[in-house]
Amino acid sequence: MQAVRQCSVCARRAAGGLLQNQMDVSVLHMRGALSVRFICGSDGRRPGVQKLGDLARPSYTSLASLSVGQGLWQVENLSHFSLIRRAASVVTDSSSTFLSQATLALTNALTDYSKAVHSRIAFQRQYLAALGKVSSAEEQTLKQAISDWRSEAAERLNECKRYESTWISAVNLCKVAAEAAYSSGAQQASISVTTNIQVAQSQVEEAQRRSEEAEKKLAETKVDEIQRMAEYAAFLEDSEEHEVHEAYLRED
Repeated sequence: MQAVRQCSVCARRAAGGLLQNQMDVSVLHMRGALSVRFICGSDGRRPGVQKLGDLARPSYTSLASLSVGQGLWQVENLSHFSLIRRAASVVTDSSSTFLSQATLALTNALTDYSKAVHSRIAFQRQYLAALGKVSSAEEQTLKQAISDWRSEAAERLNECKRYESTWISAVNLCKVAAEAAYSSGAQQASISVTTNIQVAQSQVEEAQRRSEEAEKKLAETKVDEIQRMAEYAAFLEDSEEHEVHEAYLRED
């Protein structure tokens, strides 16, 4: 009878041990399958899960790790410094986009202005060369073309001034963004936006150089125009005097 009781006790202990082992295994499985999730708290930190038995109480941390089997899972650092650095990088990207668009607009406007000036020069030289050699209608056509290109150049110049103001603002914004990124630890973003500034300045300087060359040629053409018109006026005066003299001789 006593042996039977001992067997019963042993059986209960064995069953209890087996149940405890099964619970331990289940806990391990749950821990292995558990993934860490972060939800931003009201104070700007991110709560992380502490342990299975304390799920109701989140702990605030910037770095979380979870052991699974023989490996270690780590969640990316989400500290204030990291978030500021990411934000600084976003600012530099946006500033670079703004600068790129402003640079494109300004260089295109400068190119169109240079083309308009060169077209005016071409028609003006053609008109000067045709003085006294073509009909009045043809001269009027050339004069109208010169006037049209003069208006076109003036319009493009105003456009250049407007875009230049925007471009300068974009450059200044990028400089501020570069400084902010550098001080925030985003050195690569700072270097990138600084390089973009240098490229934009180079492109604009080249477009400005071409427009200045066009303006220089226009000034030279104006000098030629003054000289040619003076010569033409003298020619007409001589012609009139010659005609008057011939008329006087015929009367004699």
